[in-house]
Amino acid sequence: MAPFQEVIRQELENSMKKELEALLATAPTSEVEHTAKDFEGFQKLFHRFLQEKGPSVDWGKIQRPPEDSILPYEKIKERGLPENVSALLNKLVVVKLNGGLGTSMGCKGPKSLISVRNENTFLDLTVQQIEHLNKTYNTEVALVLMNSFNTDEDTKKILQKYSHCRVKIHTFNQSRYPRINKESLLPIARDVSNTGENAESWYPPGHGDIYASFYNSGLLDSLIAEGKEYIFVSNIDNLGATVDLHILSHLMNPPNGKKCEFIMEVTNKTRADVKGGTLTEYEGKLRLLEIAQVPKSHVDEFKSVSKFKIFNTNNLWISLPTIKRLQEQNAMDMEIIVNPKTLDGGLNVIQLETAVGAAIKSFDALGINVPRSRFLPVKTTSDLLLVMSNLYSLNAGSLTMSEKREFPTVPLVKLGSSFTKVQDYLKRFESIPDILELDHLTVSGDVTFGKNVVLKGTVIIIANHGDRIDIPPGAVLENKIVSGNLRILDH
Repeated sequence: MAPFQEVIRQELENSMKKELEALLATAPTSEVEHTAKDFEGFQKLFHRFLQEKGPSVDWGKIQRPPEDSILPYEKIKERGLPENVSALLNKLVVVKLNGGLGTSMGCKGPKSLISVRNENTFLDLTVQQIEHLNKTYNTEVALVLMNSFNTDEDTKKILQKYSHCRVKIHTFNQSRYPRINKESLLPIARDVSNTGENAESWYPPGHGDIYASFYNSGLLDSLIAEGKEYIFVSNIDNLGATVDLHILSHLMNPPNGKKCEFIMEVTNKTRADVKGGTLTEYEGKLRLLEIAQVPKSHVDEFKSVSKFKIFNTNNLWISLPTIKRLQEQNAMDMEIIVNPKTLDGGLNVIQLETAVGAAIKSFDALGINVPRSRFLPVKTTSDLLLVMSNLYSLNAGSLTMSEKREFPTVPLVKLGSSFTKVQDYLKRFESIPDILELDHLTVSGDVTFGKNVVLKGTVIIIANHGDRIDIPPGAVLENKIVSGNLRILDH
């Protein structure tokens, strides 16, 4: 770094230190200790942010991962299951990332509390899956929720309803970091409170924060003391992320005898996944490459399905003792994601974040290419339509695709802006259509669906501005384009 830049960097760090000390002074006594820990983590991240300008990868060094570093799931399944499945399960903890709100789907509160199937929420389905495992194998698989300050209170209230379930549930909170002004690079918060005009001043710093927060909470140590060895981490809105006994067995009984510290489940890219992070080899290590790290001139190459054939599902299996060791050695290495935001008042801020999968390069790691069915995220009401439909059946909290579907791919569904909010979406369907034979559905404008509608092949329904289309009860639409104005009047 040039001497002049070094001076500026030092000044920025000193200003940040003073600002954080002033903020800490406003904290109630009961919050001082954990706020100080959060600020310490933030300062480390801020220090690295100032050091590392420009793209964090040298494109010329990116290689395809070696053949033996990503195993096909079928190969693992071929080995069959050992007799001691219960013993393996007793060493596992399921961790769900539960920091997100349902705002993108027009819902208040934690996303995990949105109903997705037969009145069951994401959290209900997760608890049912683990309870089913514990009853079937007579085991004690625990569930850990990583909450954020946005979701913690509401989640804890709801947890009481599971007190009679055969699942031990723990929670810990991810850190709370200050948003910084894009120009001054200083916190915009006036004090440490999270209410009123200060509510927009804080953010949870991405799921890469799991390692430090889990360690700092004391929960990591207590689980290791109970004899737990691995965590299975996934997003709570990925309904395909269930405990897979074959992957667990591969972790615990590797064919070469050498235990793996980190498994990332990847799956084949389709056109819909071009932005997903991919696994590469970089300087001799497996590394997660995210679109944000790619130099602009190479973005098209990154998106190409021919060069990077797989993407990260964010289903991860990670060794607990290794997390502890890396945290204690301060050796967890994750790229910084700089996330720019514009607040309601027009102020431009920056959030410094990290991603859980980016730590792969700090571990002795392996990729497993899993079936697409293990990646079923519900990010929008278009995804919700799929999981609520007859494409899937629900059994003990797990969704499986109907055998009546002739091909295992999921239809491409694009519902327009009138369907964005869950409550609007629900009003527009008297019942969820039969989509067993659907390939592609696009709906735009003011459209409603009557009961028992069947959609097949490619269906496009477009109501122009000011028009409305009511699809009548019992209608069968196969390879149809419906446009204009279609109002079904009762008479």
